[in-house]
Amino acid sequence: MSTVVHDKDALRTLAERAGAELEGAHPFDVLAWAGETFGGDLVVASSMGDEVLVHLASRAVPGVDVIFLDTGYHFAETIGTRDAFAETTDIRLRTILPLRTVAEQDAEHGPRLHDRDPNLCCALRKVEPLERGLAPYGAWVTGMRREDAPTRTDITVVGWDAKRDKVKLNPLAAWTQEQVDAYATEHQVLLNPLRQLGYASIGCAPCTRAVAPGEDPRAGRWSGKDKTECGLHT
Repeated sequence: MSTVVHDKDALRTLAERAGAELEGAHPFDVLAWAGETFGGDLVVASSMGDEVLVHLASRAVPGVDVIFLDTGYHFAETIGTRDAFAETTDIRLRTILPLRTVAEQDAEHGPRLHDRDPNLCCALRKVEPLERGLAPYGAWVTGMRREDAPTRTDITVVGWDAKRDKVKLNPLAAWTQEQVDAYATEHQVLLNPLRQLGYASIGCAPCTRAVAPGEDPRAGRWSGKDKTECGLHT
């Protein structure tokens, strides 16, 4: 049975202690601990480019809430993956929309804002919706891994999100791509079809490209721009 903690200082202490104790634990066990600790106060944030995380969460915390940010720019394959997971796994999917449609954003800021000011586009279509999506919860889960990017090498398995005053879990933090692939194969995880086309890191269609063999997996995100993160985790 979960015992939800609401005091900010107590939550931060809990997160820091759990981060130390669960370092090295299997992601399933990290998620199971989170489910037991936070119950309905726990949510998974997924772009359906972290399919193994969603599969693990559905097993470790059956019925867990999963929020998907529908930016209006997703590949059709990503929307299809979202719908398939909602139908075939034990999750409760919540789709969060930006405050403005793409057409409304174009009218206000001009077309193709993602080309001219990708940071603003991400702020409007990802960061703000995430804040609304996370608001009801005390703890959230991401699919970030330390080997993803230089900006992520120090992430903890369980930590404190000081920006939002929430516990933040990265159960896959220590896993390599080989471990992710092995889990996907063993459990026959439904993967976004874009992976077969060379998309190693999957985001919005206008800002994501396939990568060549041996190329950095995140080289396909905002290619040619001085940008490496969308702002959700910074």
